[in-house]
Amino acid sequence: MLGRFRVGTIRAISKPSTAKCNLDTYTLFLLAESKYPGCTRLAEIMEDLSHDSVNRFLLRERYEPKDLFDEVKLNINLIGGTLSGDDTVVDKPHSEPKITELIGYYYSGRHHRAVKGIQLITLYYTDLSGKSVPINYRIYNKQEGKTKNEYLREMIAEVLTWGLSPKTITTDTWYSSQKNLKFFKDKGLEFLTGIAKNRSCAVDGQNFTQVQNIEIPESGLIVYLKNFGQVKVFRRSFKNETYRYYIMYVSEKDTLHSISRAEFKELHSIHWGIECYHRAIKQVCGIGQFMVRTTEAIKTHFFSAIRAFTQLELMRAEELIENWYELQRNLSLQVARDFILEHLSQKLGLTA
Repeated sequence: MLGRFRVGTIRAISKPSTAKCNLDTYTLFLLAESKYPGCTRLAEIMEDLSHDSVNRFLLRERYEPKDLFDEVKLNINLIGGTLSGDDTVVDKPHSEPKITELIGYYYSGRHHRAVKGIQLITLYYTDLSGKSVPINYRIYNKQEGKTKNEYLREMIAEVLTWGLSPKTITTDTWYSSQKNLKFFKDKGLEFLTGIAKNRSCAVDGQNFTQVQNIEIPESGLIVYLKNFGQVKVFRRSFKNETYRYYIMYVSEKDTLHSISRAEFKELHSIHWGIECYHRAIKQVCGIGQFMVRTTEAIKTHFFSAIRAFTQLELMRAEELIENWYELQRNLSLQVARDFILEHLSQKLGLTA
């Protein structure tokens, strides 16, 4: 099924490769094996493959986010969809930052504290038919001296030059800085972002106060966001939490009045898809299941894991599977069935 959605080779080659481990083999390994990581494990599964061959593959290749985009672009509608930006920490609690590159301490929303791991920043695109795939990403590298906001703006600029033409971008509160919002606007993007409860707004455009001090009806409220302009603000309450605030911006101000709460909730639901994606790449694509230490090898592993997810999503869209978790569940189901039947038959044979 992996080749079903191929839009052409990722990279042009002058002659056929003689390497025993390649991108397809490694991608399939990540889809099939979720518990036991490493080059040695793949070598155990593929008996004619050495762990050195797998290691050489991870060190040799130089796949880039543009390769991922080029592979999926003909399977999605590039016009009019929703672009979501967010980040996640891939936990590596037992790795040593001094000897494993790209490992650091980052704040995790899941753990509500700084944890040891690798931070991944993603642009996740949902087209008008409902297909949702990652189309650009960055692995946070402290040595590059960039912030997460700078990475996000860089990635957005790239996908626009690659041919993507989304209507809207969605982000959480971290990416709602004044500089980012103006950047979205300058790129012709409408947006939905979370904002901090102390963000300055004014109903009349003059008397600014924190958004948490404004009475916001269920239908939302048009306000002036300080140093930006008119937006529509919504408020949502979550279980065991205080209120969260969100703003929506559209290019035509008259349209702000007509934005309903149902439209806000629908867009917010689309943004939630990137959270589900981050969970899936950890649970069924093995993104944290690596035992290599160099930047080049880690980047190849991450690329392969993200690519593995795109295959699952395209299979789901084609109704070959019902959800992202079905493939591994069916593989383990068959293994368990064979084990039980084999041992039952042996027991019956001994009894007879």
